[in-house]
Amino acid sequence: MQAAAPQPLWQPSPGRVAASHLAAFTRLAESVTQGHFPDYDSLWRFSVADPGAFWSLVWDYTGVIGDKGSVAFEAGDSLRGARFFPDARLNYAENLLRRNDDAPALHFRGEADIRRSVSARALNQLVSRLQQAMTGAGVKPGDRVAGFMPNLPETIAAMLAAASLGAVWTSCSPDFGVDGALDRFGQTEPKLLFVPDGYLYNGKRIDVADKLAAIARGLPSLSRLIVVDYLGDAATLAARLPNGVALDAWLAPFEPAPLAFERVPFRHPLFILYSSGTTGKPKCIVHGHGGTLLQHLKEHQLHADLHEGDTLFYFTTCGWMMWNWLASGLASGATLMLYDGSPFADGGRALWDYAEEAGCSHFGTSAKYLDALRKSGLEPGREWPLAHLRALFSTGSPLVAESFEWVYRHIKADLNLASISGGTDIVSCFALGNACLPVYAGELQCRGLGMAVDVYDEHGRPVVGEKGELVCTRPFPSMPVGFWRDPDGEKYRKAYFNRFPGVWCHGDWAELTGRGGLVIYGRSDAVLNPGGVRIGTAEIYRQVEAFDEIVEALAVGQRWQDDERVVLFVRLAEGARLDADLIARLKAKIRDGASPRHVPARIVAVADLPRTVSGKIVELAVKNVIHGEPVSNVSALANPEALKLFENLPALAR
Repeated sequence: MQAAAPQPLWQPSPGRVAASHLAAFTRLAESVTQGHFPDYDSLWRFSVADPGAFWSLVWDYTGVIGDKGSVAFEAGDSLRGARFFPDARLNYAENLLRRNDDAPALHFRGEADIRRSVSARALNQLVSRLQQAMTGAGVKPGDRVAGFMPNLPETIAAMLAAASLGAVWTSCSPDFGVDGALDRFGQTEPKLLFVPDGYLYNGKRIDVADKLAAIARGLPSLSRLIVVDYLGDAATLAARLPNGVALDAWLAPFEPAPLAFERVPFRHPLFILYSSGTTGKPKCIVHGHGGTLLQHLKEHQLHADLHEGDTLFYFTTCGWMMWNWLASGLASGATLMLYDGSPFADGGRALWDYAEEAGCSHFGTSAKYLDALRKSGLEPGREWPLAHLRALFSTGSPLVAESFEWVYRHIKADLNLASISGGTDIVSCFALGNACLPVYAGELQCRGLGMAVDVYDEHGRPVVGEKGELVCTRPFPSMPVGFWRDPDGEKYRKAYFNRFPGVWCHGDWAELTGRGGLVIYGRSDAVLNPGGVRIGTAEIYRQVEAFDEIVEALAVGQRWQDDERVVLFVRLAEGARLDADLIARLKAKIRDGASPRHVPARIVAVADLPRTVSGKIVELAVKNVIHGEPVSNVSALANPEALKLFENLPALAR
């Protein structure tokens, strides 16, 4: 008997579809090309078949400020050789600062009920003063300006000021250790570094003075360390730091003036982002003004359906690419909601109180947060009206089907739940949401417009309904300009083009569905291989997350008797015990929900799981430890001490 076709959890109303950016863009595309695009699939196929025409339309529809030039796309001899808008000149910051009125541009909330709002006019004025101060400090196009900062309004403003001058912004969050910060900034050699006088997390005031002094000593490139007042100690701390100056004192000589924008080539460096650095020093990935701006405008408007006057939130630190993605929302006329602190502050109510107060229309977070929220017992839809909320984004790891269903039951029924996937490598998404398409449990709704995404089997053949490597077969604007200190591009080539020559291989284990959606099963380098059968770790996690006794889990493959066996590590909830009954129920659930191949040979309770500073569980580091192999860059971890929990475990010796 044939299984019934899955039913969507949500479908947009005809009125919502008709009022969407995507509907208006489709009408423009049909008018300009004389084509006919009756559905999303036909529009997507046009977008990847004719990138010049498509991205030119995106430029026009979103109203990019700049000189477009006469050519939208030059194919080149490879993906890396292609060029978008080779004659264009523009400035990212000019596009984000197009508003200059008294409407709010930024809201900010921190722990201890710290709250501020900044109007578009005030943001322009702050950027103007920062721009003048940076010019006075000798900042020129191509120089690096860095932030070791919480997610404050001043962080956004400093980034925009640097970008306005053609300088390159790079940042990480102040919870990084000294080694982690120097592994990043030591490579990119910033001239200026913005830092806080401390920050708050989980009810605690975190002192950063010693850490900042060590970072300053380790960065001979620095001419100034600018201390931003968050907790009231900026002037005192600045006096103790090498080349330190409080932000207020640094800006004191400058009055707001009309902003000047250095219009630069499309590929001129804008951001340097860092890979997680768990297999060596972090890669320094350079992204350009034009590609970043155009890709984010496309994603915000054509996929997220973000309109002028909407309010956009993403729970992120300044060390994750979602901060850059959030910042670009200003270019679509949105008000940004910035938050710094624990997402579970005030008993888990902090983010939802904030969303309600600010009239949040688009709420973004991680899959791990949604799973933790589900287990916490808090039901946002019962306690807050959330009348303005139209979209909820999830990324960072695969969002399991049960979490999809929980969101619609306990947050809001009429909601575009968009699981999105891309990464630091492209500062954007390969697959994401769509306010005009239905939502199916466990699926990313669609491949991004202009992104020629496919899934390849081990022989490099495209497959549908089978698991394989997520690839992109044609150029796209937000491909990295390059890696820092990689003059011949060899590191860049090895990172993405080694697996399938001439094709971008992203490193995700995925499946393309017959509906055109995607299922992500985890990183392909963490795929398990018991008995020669490849298994995505997300398939196991989906089953484990049904257990309230388990806070989180990590699965790895252990080399064993000329094969590989699955080992599952679990962090237990308070008061829970990993007894024979729980082990039996776990194995039965995994066997029934996934397959007998997925059932772990060993289940081991541990007190903690190692994770990066951005919160991602580090499977490969654990795999190295249980095999007695070194972990090459422990400084990339938020809790490196957790690795010791996996050394010489008796349960893995038999």
